[in-house]
Amino acid sequence: MIILEADCVGKSYGGRPVLTSASLRARAGSVTALCGRNGAGKSTLMGIAAGWTRADQGIVRMDGTLVPRPSLPALARRGLFFLRDRDLLAPGIPVRRQLEAVARSAGHMADIPALAEALGIGGQLDLTPPRLSGGETRRTEIALALARRPRCLLADEPFRGISPLDIEAIVQALRELADSGAAVVVAGHEVGVLLDTADHVVWCAGGSTREFASASAAREDWQFRQEYLGDVPSVISQSISGALNA
Repeated sequence: MIILEADCVGKSYGGRPVLTSASLRARAGSVTALCGRNGAGKSTLMGIAAGWTRADQGIVRMDGTLVPRPSLPALARRGLFFLRDRDLLAPGIPVRRQLEAVARSAGHMADIPALAEALGIGGQLDLTPPRLSGGETRRTEIALALARRPRCLLADEPFRGISPLDIEAIVQALRELADSGAAVVVAGHEVGVLLDTADHVVWCAGGSTREFASASAAREDWQFRQEYLGDVPSVISQSISGALNA
């Protein structure tokens, strides 16, 4: 079931088109990886789907219903959480109070200490955000999203500033959220992590998008491998090697 959808999206900045006909679908119970090179429009597409950025063209649907004037507050009331790539935390409020407030706003009481320990910020609950390191800040922002228990999570660069040792815990938390029935979309540049985690892949390139039914399908696609992964298929590599050694 598609919980959130942005379709036929176009967006220009200063007369320069970033997106011309892009689409993004968030499916219940699934993790979708939004891939693309720097400047491909991933953050713009995600922001439009979340109602954070206004599109020049295109539509947004939630639960199959057209959203005429998408806005983040309205979509959040319907279960969306948009994890932006920066500035999510209130600087003067301790981490614990922020997590508790988000949980209360969703109508439930989350186990904040357990959530914090799972994400490696158990010792930072009584600190304010300016006292956190970059990695701690990002893990706290992810904890904030999970405390909300959203029906749909759009996460832009969730692994930014995260050490490899902590990525596994974050991947597990996102996977558990999807397994509980939520729709999770993750954008980033950690290609291996994204493809290992994702059920579906959306590739953003040339102002448009292409969707793959699985990470395996993406990995096996010649164009995706050549233009995004920078990988020449082995059969071609062997042919070139054979020709050079002939």
